Amino acid sequence: MLPSPSPDDLRLVDAVTEEHFTAMSLIHALGWRDTYKGYVPDEYMAREITDGRWIKVFRENYKTGVCNGLLLYRGGVPVACINYCRARKSNYNTGEVCTFENAGYEDWGEIASFYTHPAERGKGYGGILMTQALARLKAAGYRNAFVFVLQENEKARKFYAAHGFSWDGTHADIHFPPDTVCVDLRYVRSL
Repeated sequence: MLPSPSPDDLRLVDAVTEEHFTAMSLIHALGWRDTYKGYVPDEYMAREITDGRWIKVFRENYKTGVCNGLLLYRGGVPVACINYCRARKSNYNTGEVCTFENAGYEDWGEIASFYTHPAERGKGYGGILMTQALARLKAAGYRNAFVFVLQENEKARKFYAAHGFSWDGTHADIHFPPDTVCVDLRYVRSL
């Protein structure tokens, strides 16, 4: 196992430039291809999950302030990213607008997306980003936060549990064409 990087090697930045949006989009695409293989249809993944798929979304989120992105660099290499915001009512990840039933969660913070480059997992980067995003949500006045996680993603569920989240019994069904439904569990915690 490689030694953990020193804090001097790591740099956390707010995602505000095209370079940041491009790096985050690539990390998302690599994460999707690795994490959701076998759960999301292959033809959907090949067609929709391109390296640049989320650049426009991240750019628009930054311009409107709807969602904030953080990007973690090791040296000059982007290795992980997280997006946090007020609880969303919809999302565009499935190629069409997907709505969420968030009654009762309207005033919560949300971890909207969170990925580490597959080759960089297990080095503590996720904990750094999660701690920072939760602190920022709390500083923005949120008392609670949630994150959706694929039901079958045991590693992510354990990670969220280790960071104070637990499943509250609710979920969102995410439809992928032509006929696949992924179940995302809502993990919650107080801030």
